[in-house]
Amino acid sequence: MQGKPILSLEALRRLEADAEAAGLGLMRRAALATADWVCRHTPPGSRLLICAGPGNNGGDALYAALELQQRDYLIDVYQPAPPASAACQEAREQAELSGLPMLASLQPDYEPPALLIDGLFGVGLSRPLDEAWRQRIAMLNQLGCPALALDCPSGLDPYTGHPQGAAIRAEHTLTFLCHKPGLFCGPGADLAGRVELADLDCPPTLYPQAEGALNEPSAAALARPRDSHKGSYGTVSIIGGAPGMLGAILLAGRSALLNGAGKVFLCSLDDRLPVDPVAPELMIRPVDESADLPGADVFAIGPGLGQQELAEGLLRHTLTLPGPLVLDADALNLIAADHTLADMLAARGHPAVLTPHPAEAARLLNIDTAEIQSNRPLYARKLAVRFNCVVVLKGAGSLIVRPDGFYLVNASGGPALAAAGQGDVLTGLIAALLAQGMPAFESAALAVHVHSQAGDDYRRESGGPIGLTASETARRASQALNRRLSGG
Repeated sequence: MQGKPILSLEALRRLEADAEAAGLGLMRRAALATADWVCRHTPPGSRLLICAGPGNNGGDALYAALELQQRDYLIDVYQPAPPASAACQEAREQAELSGLPMLASLQPDYEPPALLIDGLFGVGLSRPLDEAWRQRIAMLNQLGCPALALDCPSGLDPYTGHPQGAAIRAEHTLTFLCHKPGLFCGPGADLAGRVELADLDCPPTLYPQAEGALNEPSAAALARPRDSHKGSYGTVSIIGGAPGMLGAILLAGRSALLNGAGKVFLCSLDDRLPVDPVAPELMIRPVDESADLPGADVFAIGPGLGQQELAEGLLRHTLTLPGPLVLDADALNLIAADHTLADMLAARGHPAVLTPHPAEAARLLNIDTAEIQSNRPLYARKLAVRFNCVVVLKGAGSLIVRPDGFYLVNASGGPALAAAGQGDVLTGLIAALLAQGMPAFESAALAVHVHSQAGDDYRRESGGPIGLTASETARRASQALNRRLSGG
């Protein structure tokens, strides 16, 4: 279920200190990992520009320069500020003794290298960059050559994913020891490029407790015996579909069917659709103030629900029902506007999954959307604690969070999913996995993964991100789920 670990900055520093005390020589190991990466991606004889900062990230870069010189690469070292740490100073002295070209500045006509290696700051930057450093980073970005960032693109906050004034734009990031959520969230998802982890052969026994991990879920729990029937895989009831918004509940219902629920009821507030001609397997039951809902193993409420009095009453009733619950869209907006509904949700003794986008998350916490986006892991965890629920904070680097604060970062997916109705498909998908017996956290993690994989598959097959509809995503998610189940 859990992928490669994510440590808090404090825990990462503790790991580094313990590894050094154990004599592991992390800086040398990082340099070797960097050189090995370069050898896999850039032919010997290529000219490399290695950018070294004043701290330990600069030391990593300088030792990498020494190693790459031995492997027949042509090296320029750009170190615009003198070493500020003893380890970096030692690396600088060895670089000078080896005869590496050391540059304190780059000329305006400096010829772009085959690869730029960014070791200016890594994760060590604790304050916004001053104007001189901003100009240097802008100049390096303007070279237009591929860039490999060591640990983290310089200038990027590795935990929030936001630049601190400016940041290197890397095609690749080789991060050390553990993953950092900012490489996958917000602007960091574009600035970090493709991320790879080098654990530097650090023994697992040295690692402190992780605060999160990459989302690498298993679908093994969904394996089906031949002796199965529709009752084996649960019943989902989805509540929503107010007049003018029937499409949302249809998308959620079709997604639940396609992704394995045994039976699906649509409890729509609009009574004008007796049957879905695309998916006649859906059982449509209009609802009114009586809240006479069909029995189900899992309820999902929100797609196309609206915020009128009937919607509020249905939500209030649904919060009293036993069993797992998925809440999205207007169900979240109603909870944000009514403290009694919020308290009912937090006090439920049954699993629930909330799936807000950033604006909905902001309403639930009574802050603005920009604040949510400024530190997505922080606020996703606050939501999970506040409502005692599993939370899926959607967006670049979707986060799946348990009530105890442990979170997963989803590294796949992208702009192909930036289209109306995709959230409704995800709601139905989570509900389907819950109905098949998966726990809430595992259901949310697997649903987010296969939903995003559907987007990646489309982008790979079509050559770009434009044109993927939510209806198509539901079908593709089913295919991705089956591949995951078969080990593909």
